[in-house]
Amino acid sequence: MLTTLKTAYSDTRAGDLSWALGREPLPSLATLDLEFAGPRLQLRLLGASHQVLVEGAEGGCSETVACMPGSSSPLPAAVSRRLGGWDYEFAARVETLSGGSFAGRAQELLALVADHPHGLAGTFPGSPYAFTALLAQSGESGQVSWRTWHSYPQEGRLVATRTRISVRDI
Repeated sequence: MLTTLKTAYSDTRAGDLSWALGREPLPSLATLDLEFAGPRLQLRLLGASHQVLVEGAEGGCSETVACMPGSSSPLPAAVSRRLGGWDYEFAARVETLSGGSFAGRAQELLALVADHPHGLAGTFPGSPYAFTALLAQSGESGQVSWRTWHSYPQEGRLVATRTRISVRDI
């Protein structure tokens, strides 16, 4: 699903993104509810990037990647944690692209997510390449994963994240 977000583009720089687990649901501009063979996900586009809410028999959790005023948790390269009955893995990377490469990559990602039944993307007013996109998929044994992309056309930077949660082996 592709939507135009009715808000000012509040992410200012890729370096301003922070990461947090366990935040309460934040006000969203668009959501997509998904139910897989195990957990339920809610993909959420925020005025300041994304939040994913997870609910399942193993408990619930939330992941927030956003430009949050006063946040002291920068975007980590990798995280691995146990959360209730879940194993949680997160990775992030920042790509710097030239103008033409950035526009091509942005179009490619928006096309990938826009018509995908487990995808949610929002473009911000002012630039067709200012967007946040999320794409979820299910795996074996109750595992789910999602990828996100946060674009910063004014910097030519694209922040990509990958998250996987799975039922913890006991």
